Amino acid sequence: MSVHDTLPVHLEFAVQMTCERCANKVRAALEGKPGVKSVSIDVGKEQVLVESALTSAEVQTLIESTGRRAVLKGFGGSEQDLVSAVAMLSGPGTVQGVVRFLQLAEERCLIDGTIDGLEPGPHGLHVHTLGDLTLGCLSCGEHFNPFGRQHGGPGDSERHVGDLGNIVAGPDGRASFRLEDSQLKVWDVIGRSLVVDTEEDDLGRGGHILSKQTGNSGERLACGIIARSASLFQNPKQICTCDGVTLWEERDRPIAGKGRSKADTDTPSAHL
Repeated sequence: MSVHDTLPVHLEFAVQMTCERCANKVRAALEGKPGVKSVSIDVGKEQVLVESALTSAEVQTLIESTGRRAVLKGFGGSEQDLVSAVAMLSGPGTVQGVVRFLQLAEERCLIDGTIDGLEPGPHGLHVHTLGDLTLGCLSCGEHFNPFGRQHGGPGDSERHVGDLGNIVAGPDGRASFRLEDSQLKVWDVIGRSLVVDTEEDDLGRGGHILSKQTGNSGERLACGIIARSASLFQNPKQICTCDGVTLWEERDRPIAGKGRSKADTDTPSAHL
């Protein structure tokens, strides 16, 4: 989906800035770029608000091209959002990512994400029924399918609600994406799980015995529980009290697991 096909949303970033010169550099990096509609900067609050059709990762890259670190704190639409959620994905390998869900209207859910460590190419992405990670991704249950339909693609009427199609990783192993879905409702999937698979989802059209069940998209590669999250201006966090990681330290560390806490810094950042 190109930036011309996607309606813009507001992205709230915390950005390390100390003066108006800093703000001017950030503004220059954003304004006039394809997909960026407006930019508002508050130096005192170290806050940058961007209205954009780009993914959050793409906007973050533009901001950080100025040499300043940025952390996404809020995500919202132009109207009063209904609810938002986030899933932090990880698995036994090197794959990890963050995927955010925003319910803009009754039949319009926006899904914005970045997943690193993938093999280049397409990978199936699905919401699964259970938010159970006791056995890793194996205990997430089947695709979320409250209406008992066959597997399909995100544009099909006959599909699982959890069928989100494919994301595509580039040569660097990163998939950065923004999807819109008419069937998924964020309030129905909070507490469930999001799973990315090893292979391409055939969208029910492959003729394989699993095509109408799972899209024959291979093994479950990484997963995370979908949890309610902050919308715009709802996240005042400067430090995570559970592990003592500050906002800026959090930017330079893995989203979870080894290397997250102050006591363990061996694991490199995924830069999400």
